[in-house]
Amino acid sequence: MHPKDISIADYNYPLPDDRIAQHPVAQRDKSKLLISNNGDIQESVFENIADFLPKDSLIVYNNTKVIRARMQFRKPTGAKIEIFILEPLSPTVEIQNSFSVTAQCEWKCLVGGAKKWKQGELSLEMEYNGARFTVYAEKAETIGNSFRIKFRWEPVELTFSDVLIATGSIPLPPYMKRDTEQEDVKRYQTIYAKHQGSVAAPTAGLHFTTEVEKSLANKGIKNNYVSLHVGAGTFKPVSAEKIEGHEMHTEQVVIQKQLVEDLLQYSDKKIIAVGTTTTRSLESIYWYGVQLLQDMSTSFHIKQWDPYDNEFAKYVTVERSLKAVIEYMDANNIEELHGDTQIIIAPSYEYKIVDILITNFHQPKSTLLLLVSAFYGEQWKESYDYALDNEFRFLSYGDSCLFFKK
Repeated sequence: MHPKDISIADYNYPLPDDRIAQHPVAQRDKSKLLISNNGDIQESVFENIADFLPKDSLIVYNNTKVIRARMQFRKPTGAKIEIFILEPLSPTVEIQNSFSVTAQCEWKCLVGGAKKWKQGELSLEMEYNGARFTVYAEKAETIGNSFRIKFRWEPVELTFSDVLIATGSIPLPPYMKRDTEQEDVKRYQTIYAKHQGSVAAPTAGLHFTTEVEKSLANKGIKNNYVSLHVGAGTFKPVSAEKIEGHEMHTEQVVIQKQLVEDLLQYSDKKIIAVGTTTTRSLESIYWYGVQLLQDMSTSFHIKQWDPYDNEFAKYVTVERSLKAVIEYMDANNIEELHGDTQIIIAPSYEYKIVDILITNFHQPKSTLLLLVSAFYGEQWKESYDYALDNEFRFLSYGDSCLFFKK
């Protein structure tokens, strides 16, 4: 079956509200861990995950950093206007570079209370590093259900990152029915978060601690990183009856050449992906290599249905694809590859890179659940039933599971 013909109703399951974790556990690596391998289900604690992973393997994390994407303004009348930044538009569209911009910038944003904000410039006075500053916001044209927002601030030498740190708050997922609290500033962030750009955490990584990382290293497991900047589209529900009617969100991704070289080195061993964002990034690298073998000048942009429509891929091994990416980077003298991916991974997809998946428990009828099903098959249902029957916590602040490719 082509994924376009999948009925999303087949990926539904009952998830009571009280099973959705509203707060993290007291210590990151004390979350529960479900291990599912070819139908064999075990239960442990995340701090023991190294015991279940093979020696001489490669683990890959997403080192994106969650930004303080929610900004609260007030009109002179007192009406509250919330601006949720989504993606940069000017002077750069590259997320990692957009936070070092000074003086002014433009972003695509969601606006809460947009009907109350007909025109005019909003202002917000704050204190940063002991000094007062003012940020201004002006609504420009409509972009779908979003808006182009022009920001400027004084003093102009501050960066947009400074502005967000002073005025913004961490954007919790919509199913966490509470306001952001102080603990979220640290806990809704992985310990290895490095590059700003996400409006949602790569939550499979929230369980890792320095001690867990040491236990993996002691077992001879090598690590590396991708940077996929998670967009608000990750929470977009599949509202269409068939997957064909769902438009997958596009997210920016940054790949280091050393990672591609590591993937090539470990292609005959086991590659472990921490989370669905890492998985989408790694699989997208393969598809970019396929595209390069057809056109060495093509840019890194993986469209939603590329994996299912590219007949040429039947003749491209993982090794050949990865070598094509390395050759492209060598030829262009680049160590860092910037691109974006819209890839949707759903049943019938054949995984190319990832052998083992560490992930959280995902929402019913979500594209993330489709990705898990493509990886593990129909046995995902047994694992989720087990988790529901055994007091596992679900979604972003919930517990973890470890799947081995079917």
